[in-house]
Parts: sequence; structure tokens; C-alpha cells
Amino acid sequence: MTLTETHGRAEAAERRAGRGWPGWAAVAVWAAAIAAAFTVGWYLRRAGLATEDPLPPLHARAREWPPPWRLLPAAAVAALAVAALPALAARLPWRALPPVAWAASAAWTVALAAGDGWDALARPLDAPTEYPAGLAQLRPDPLEWLRTFTERLGGYTTHVRGHPPLPMLVLWALEKAGLGGTGWAAALVIAAGTSAAAAIAVTVRCLAGERAARAAVPFLALAPLAVWIATAMDAFFLAVAAWGTALLALAARGGRNRALAPAATGGLLLGCLPYLSYGLLPLFAVPLAVVVLGRPRVRALVAAGAGLVVVPAAFTLLGFWWPDGVRATLDTYLVSRGSAQRSYAYFLFANLAVLGLLTGPAVAHALPRTLARLGRGALWREVLGRGPRSRAFAPEAAVAALAGAALLGVLVLDASGVTRGEVERIWVPFAAWLTVAAAVDRSRVRAWLAAQAVTALAVQALVLSPW
Repeated sequence: MTLTETHGRAEAAERRAGRGWPGWAAVAVWAAAIAAAFTVGWYLRRAGLATEDPLPPLHARAREWPPPWRLLPAAAVAALAVAALPALAARLPWRALPPVAWAASAAWTVALAAGDGWDALARPLDAPTEYPAGLAQLRPDPLEWLRTFTERLGGYTTHVRGHPPLPMLVLWALEKAGLGGTGWAAALVIAAGTSAAAAIAVTVRCLAGERAARAAVPFLALAPLAVWIATAMDAFFLAVAAWGTALLALAARGGRNRALAPAATGGLLLGCLPYLSYGLLPLFAVPLAVVVLGRPRVRALVAAGAGLVVVPAAFTLLGFWWPDGVRATLDTYLVSRGSAQRSYAYFLFANLAVLGLLTGPAVAHALPRTLARLGRGALWREVLGRGPRSRAFAPEAAVAALAGAALLGVLVLDASGVTRGEVERIWVPFAAWLTVAAAVDRSRVRAWLAAQAVTALAVQALVLSPW
């Protein structure tokens, strides 16, 4: 029996198992956990123990029921996507599929946000707490601003205080290119964030094969996390991480002479992550999984390492020392009357319920099978026992490793206690990778896609978020 036949029989057996009670039990737990998180949050707020957020665990408030027609464009986009995406994913030539995933994700994201009017696409970035409000302090002398970033941190806007300096420098560069204003900033965030659907599909194809990537595309495009891609800067962080990881996967798959450029570029993008958000460090579990699964050549690893150090070296030479930034941000976090005052015990649990909102019921249904795959010794024997250039790898094992790496990153960050609330945006770079787990169960695809879309529409209808 060939390795492919063995994988095929294992997939068939696991698919039959996935239709049983573990998946449905997980969906019940998913729904109960979300309900419990909002119920306990309501009780804590009523008791005066959680007063910062009007609708804990979300940093949002309940909205008045909007006119039904406002959700019609998003519902129409969802219906079209549910009907067409599975067929397109199965039949289109591969080179056309990543752009289709990007376009579908962008249409879904924009349709959801436009339910509050077209100005809602840029409105979140107009808030006085957001990055653009701090550009006036950067414009006179960006190099001086960078050199003195940590010592002057207390005088900056909320989001600037909570992050390293690279997001601000990206917006400044956009402005210098003649694309100033929050409209262009929102366009950058949405275009970049939705492109992650294409990047993750490329990564899945490199590691798990084309069939798994095609199965993942509809779920990547129609993910509930689209509610928070417009317009949180974390969607831009998602794109940088996703394309850096995709290029690393392409380097692992490429030949000797075609691996160096994607490896170096991927390393360069991944080296940006700690300078975009301190909370992105645990996300390195995903590119690490790509290295373990893909086993790139030594030359590609050296090129990726060289690219990885470029951004840290540049920031250090220009006067920003990353550990000082971490300490300064932590100091401002602890003395503030904001996130540090929230209940650690409540958000330790509630943050994971919010992750469930971002990923949707289809991922909950697939998660028991994914985690079971990760827990089997056969997976690790398969990873460690392959030859250095072997491409034979069970597709579901690769998908499970990617989703499991993202989940591990979430759990580490959640346990750290620095993510007490507002994770509906913070989890976006992690949740997108968890979405690929939905591709392991290829039964009732349209029904699960519809459930994903209904989840997003319900959140958009009931919750008014600042992002």
C-alpha cells in the first residue's frame, strides 16, 4: 500500500469520526462558552467589578437594532459566497484561486463594515486614541521621535503607547507617499488584512497540498473575524505575519536557486512583527511550524535568518532598544486605569470565548479532530522520521500543526495576563490561522460556511465596536 493510499484511508476514517459526537459537542461548548462569557460579564458590570467595557468581554457596546436593509448587502455577499466559493475553490486553476480568496475576503469585510455607512470604513481610525492622532508628534523629525520614543511614551495616544513604533512609521510613510488621511490608512489596513486569506492558502498548499488549500479557501474568505478587519491595525499585522510565513513556506518548497529570495523576504517581514506589536511574539509558533514541516534547505534558513535581523538591527541603530520599549509600555499599562484593572480570572476564560466568535462554529466543530491529530504520536513520528527532502506528509497533519501552533500562541498570550479584553482585534492575527482547521471536514461545506456567515452577521447586527 502506498503512502498516498495510507493517507487517503486515514482521512476517510477520520472524516467519518468527525461527523460523530466530538464535533457537535465542541459546537455546544462553543455556544455555551460565548453565552457564559457575556452573562458573567453582564453580572460583573452590574456589580461594579467590570466598568471599563459596556459589553464585556468585548470592548464594545450593544447597538440598537439597525434598519434591516443595512445588513442586506452583507447578507447578499454571504449568500453568493456560500453558493459559489466551494465550486470555485474546486474548479479554478490554482493560480487564480489566491486572488479570488483575497477578493472574496475583501468584499465580505467591506460589506459588513458598510452596514454602518461607507464612512464607517475609516471612522475607527479617526478616534483620538488611535495611531493617526499621533502623527503630528512624529512629523517634525521622525528620527528624533524614534530615538526618544520610550522616554516620551507617556505623552502619546493610547494605541501608540501600547505598541512599538513601526505602525506609526508605516502610516507616516504612507502619508509621505501622498496617501495621507484616515481613508488611505483604512484602505491599507483592509487591503492588507484581507490579502491574508491568499497568503494562508498559499502556505497550506505548500505544506498540506493543493486539495487541503482548496478546501480552506472558502473558510478563509468568509471568516467571522472579518468584522474586525475593518478597521483595526491588527489586520495589517495579520498580513505581515501571513505573507512572511507564506514566503517561508514557498522557500521550503522551492529549489536550490529559487528559495533564497522568498526566504530572505519572508524573514524580513517576520522580523517586523516584534516592532509592530509586542504581543505578536507568540505568533512565531506558526512560522516555526512551517520550518519543522517544510524543512527548508540550510541556505534558505540562512537567508531567512539574515532577513529576520534586518529590522531589529535597523531600529537598534536608529536608537530604539526593543527591551526598553517593552518595559516602558508595561509601566504605562500598569499605572493606567485601563486594561490592567480588568479581572485576570474573568478574561482568562472570556478571551477564549471571544476567540470562538472570531473563528466561528465551523472551527469549533473541527477542533476536536484537529487536536486529536496533534496529540497522536504518529504525527510526530511522521515529522521526525521523514527524510530531509521528503515531501510526503499527511495533509491533515500539516493543517493540524498550523492551527495548533496558532492556538498555542493564543494560550501563551492569554495566560500572560497582558491581554485582558480588546482581544477581538488582538486575536485577529492568530484566529486566521485557526480558521484552516475547518478545512479538515469536507462534509456539509455550504452548511458550515452559512453558519460562519450567520455568526458574523449576528455580531455585526448586535455589537457596535470601535474597530
